[in-house]
Amino acid sequence: MFKKPITSAQKTNIKSSAQRALRARLLEQFPLLTPHIDDILPKKSQLELIKLPDRISLYALDQKVLFFQHFDDPLIPHLKLVHAYPQCFPRVQVDRGAIRFVLAGAQLMCPGLTSAGAWLPEKEDELKQGTVVAVGAEGKQSACMVGVLKMSTEDIKSINKNVAVETGHYLGDGLWKFVVE
Repeated sequence: MFKKPITSAQKTNIKSSAQRALRARLLEQFPLLTPHIDDILPKKSQLELIKLPDRISLYALDQKVLFFQHFDDPLIPHLKLVHAYPQCFPRVQVDRGAIRFVLAGAQLMCPGLTSAGAWLPEKEDELKQGTVVAVGAEGKQSACMVGVLKMSTEDIKSINKNVAVETGHYLGDGLWKFVVE
């Protein structure tokens, strides 16, 4: 989504009512953020909406992008936010062989999540299709990508082919390098 650098953008302030709705939506989508939401989005702060081409919206606070969204898709956290609060987001892990493809912006395929060194949640903690996940790498602590599951984790284990995670944002992409002015 952000393979090329972000060039021009229209920036506007978000009304406080829309900010409250966004805050509620974040807590609904990521319930583990509840104890940290006042640190991430303080009540008296001014959130900015940055509109990009292709109906992509960035939500920024104090010159830092926190979340982004494509049209009416789910909100996807910026990797820097995932690095600050790693325990608040669902996580999967790729093996060493998939890391270079992830960092090049490729869609994450099922074999990268099912081979040795990779990790998926157990059946009782299954993640559903459409869940926003942080993708970690074997041997690394921080997430290297944030994306949306294209199939449930149990389907990934059983089918083991096709795209598993649609790339939203990865280390070194245009959003990672984007500076809010």
